[in-house]
Formats: sequence, C-alpha cells, structure tokens
Amino acid sequence: MDLVIGLTAIAVALLIGLGALGVGIGMGLLGGRFLEGAARQPELAPMLQTKMFLVVALLDAVAMIGVGIALFFAFANPFVAQFQAATGG
Repeated sequence: MDLVIGLTAIAVALLIGLGALGVGIGMGLLGGRFLEGAARQPELAPMLQTKMFLVVALLDAVAMIGVGIALFFAFANPFVAQFQAATGG
C-alpha cells in the first residue's frame, strides 16, 4: 500500500508542477504577444487588454482544475481502497 501512496504523491507533484509550468509559459507568451500588438497599434490596446485578461483567466482556470484533481488524489485517494480490496487487507 505504501507503493500506491508513494506513486500517487509523485503523480500529484507532477500534476501540480507541470500544470504550473505550462500556465507560466502560456502567460509569458501571451503577455509578450500583447505587448507586441499594443506597440504596433496603440489604439487597439484597451481591446487587446480585455481579451488578454479573459484568456489569462481561462488559462488560470486550467491550472486550478489541475490543483483540484491533485488535491482529490492526495486526500481522497480511490486507489488505496481498490488496492486494499484487491489484496484483502
């Protein structure tokens, strides 16, 4: 059973870490493209800023869903019960 808990902890760490890494890279690319667009056409900056914040919110929601799934596996792990049922212990 320790193996199941250990592998779940590794999976939770990867889920949170890679989710945060992906969101960080995505926000960096998005911010850079926003600055390029605002520098080329300053009159469109307010519209671009609104759209950028909307996409940032959606991008951040993806990371929050990943954290929610990771916390589910960390505190209410369904695999432990399956392992105990399979081994009879």
